[in-house]
Amino acid sequence: MAADRHSAATHHVPGFITSPGETDVLMIVMAVILLLAVLGFGLLFLRLHSLPERMAHRTHKIQFEIVAVLCLIALFTHIHIFWIAALLLAMIDLPDFGTSLNRIAGSAEKLAGIPPGQGATELMPETTNASRELSTTDAPVQPVVPQQGHGAAAPAKAEPAPAKTMGRTHA
Repeated sequence: MAADRHSAATHHVPGFITSPGETDVLMIVMAVILLLAVLGFGLLFLRLHSLPERMAHRTHKIQFEIVAVLCLIALFTHIHIFWIAALLLAMIDLPDFGTSLNRIAGSAEKLAGIPPGQGATELMPETTNASRELSTTDAPVQPVVPQQGHGAAAPAKAEPAPAKTMGRTHA
């Protein structure tokens, strides 16, 4: 090493300075540390951004898809309010109204004698040109009442409402 030194160089050279033509070990170690730090920070960043989504998935929330979309929006736009909203939605238990409403609808169909799941399709009136013209005018709308056993809906006769008399309501 003494033969390779310049005449103006000091006699004591620190250990991290390499001789010409040798491998710089400190640079390789620092490159590996930098690469691991960047990967570690990136993984931490992505895990933190997906925290609300993982919370909602683990607890089988109804609003899981909304939480997932809010997390993605927060990740790509860097608008942090979306991440906070996703975190709050992941922590809140929204009540499941769908199950009870489906049971109520099924019971109403059973009482009406309609096969389950077909109540909405049988009560829908067919749309014709005449009914479209009536819907745009001020003509009274006649209610649709299902007939027993036939499955077809027939319009019922509308009865006129009783006339109200206007009287004095104040003294």
